[in-house]
Amino acid sequence: KEEGPTAEVKQEADHDFSFDSLQHVWKDFAELRKKFQAEFQLLSQTFDLNQNRIVVHLLNPVQENMLSGLKSELTSYLREKLKNNSIQVSGELRELDEKKMKYTDRDKFEFLLEKNPVLKEMKERLGLDTDF
Repeated sequence: KEEGPTAEVKQEADHDFSFDSLQHVWKDFAELRKKFQAEFQLLSQTFDLNQNRIVVHLLNPVQENMLSGLKSELTSYLREKLKNNSIQVSGELRELDEKKMKYTDRDKFEFLLEKNPVLKEMKERLGLDTDF
């Protein structure tokens, strides 16, 4: 019977792993890609682990394309090092409000206004214009 050895290999391959061990192996892979600055930056971003599914937090569509090109090599590396063939890697585009750049004076003022509402009263009392 040919099914016996295949079934045994399958059982041996699916070991449980911790988030810490995943982070360690992930960091090792990132170090291998350090000469490719954009890929290294992508691999340095945060990710979540839900059972055997790893979701990388992507900042823009360019990173989504980059992850697609890197996904098979990354997945193979993680599966081999963590001895688990059910690991899957995917990306999720997330907009980070904290990272949003404030370009105009109005954007900057509104950002400061959120932190300190008294600025609105000061602006009105002094007759200041944020759009100059």
